[in-house]
Amino acid sequence: MRGITTAVKTERNMKIHIAAALIVFIAAAMLQLDRVRWLFLLVAVAMVFVAELMNTAVEAVVDLISPEEHVLARVAKDTAAGAALVAAVFAVVIGIIVFYEPVWDWLQHRLIT
Repeated sequence: MRGITTAVKTERNMKIHIAAALIVFIAAAMLQLDRVRWLFLLVAVAMVFVAELMNTAVEAVVDLISPEEHVLARVAKDTAAGAALVAAVFAVVIGIIVFYEPVWDWLQHRLIT
């Protein structure tokens, strides 16, 4: 728990991911998504959190081992950040797929009535 707490307190992207997850979960509840859609959202959010925590860990270890600028240190940090970016983009794609039909149905219902 200490690692999660530290990441939430110190990493701007973790705060952004948490805010986005809360918005997603509120929207999912309001739209009364089924269990399968909820599962996809939960997996996508967890994947982003895990990737961001791993990115934070890699950055801390690299800074400890190589406080000065080094090409390999930069490669390690950039690669870890890239993994977090891939996870976040994948989560957005999952969100679009999960929410498309329910939002479309909600909009059509609102426009018709």
